[in-house]
Amino acid sequence: MKRFILFVCCIVVVCPWAWCNNDSVLLLNANWQIDTVEKGIVFKEVSFSQKSYLGSNQHICVVEVKPEAMAKFAFAYGTKCNYTSAMALQRGAVVAINGSFFDMKHHNPICYLKVDGKKVGVNTNKNTPYRKYYQYGTLVLDNGKPIILQTDSLRVWEDSLSYSDIMTGGPLLMLDGYRFPMRKDRTFVTHRHNRTAIGIKADGTVLLVVVDGRFAIAEGMSLNDLCSTMKWLGCVSVLNMDGGGSSTCYVRGRGVVNYPSDNGRYDHEGERKVSNAILLLK
Repeated sequence: MKRFILFVCCIVVVCPWAWCNNDSVLLLNANWQIDTVEKGIVFKEVSFSQKSYLGSNQHICVVEVKPEAMAKFAFAYGTKCNYTSAMALQRGAVVAINGSFFDMKHHNPICYLKVDGKKVGVNTNKNTPYRKYYQYGTLVLDNGKPIILQTDSLRVWEDSLSYSDIMTGGPLLMLDGYRFPMRKDRTFVTHRHNRTAIGIKADGTVLLVVVDGRFAIAEGMSLNDLCSTMKWLGCVSVLNMDGGGSSTCYVRGRGVVNYPSDNGRYDHEGERKVSNAILLLK
């Protein structure tokens, strides 16, 4: 009987760890398709079938930007929504991903946004001075270098920052190695969706990540799944951006490289027009 009890305890304690470890090994040892975009900038993508990764089918796009790439990040914004790829082409960007949350009807950002010193969006939350749960992380650009910050609870906190380029999103998934607990009462958090995120490694390498979703062949991730994936890819700080049908990754010379879902087909043509984007310029 004692041996049986010990065996049961080992199953309860060890198996969850082993499951996570198996997924991390699978991710890192997967058959990634790798393409050098520019010096220090690499595009990678991978697909998982037969529900082999996180118990699901996945397609993941990653753009890795090394510090030696000598590239600068910038934000794009227009008073009317536009495609991420169109914003990239207008600025001659090497890479672009969609940015933060916005009102699809009125085209305006619903999170704080400052571009080239001009504030064009505020954190919306009616009748309260406090911010919503998806506004608890901020991406700022310091001479084109991305930095992820944790906000406080007040909606106007970003006004105290001196940066010329500020984009708030969220939730903040990780900061300096600390993993934030996620809410369990929002399907936005717990269900599988298309995802867009930006992560930073300890050595300053930046990862732009887009996870496809809403297809049987690419199911999407919960925010906990996304955080685990970004951590296994080496990130110590991670900020979730707008996802769902907005999730788009553009690479110069290749066009849209993920499978945006707004047209309901698993192809590269389903881009949604968005309010803002994150660009990589060189």
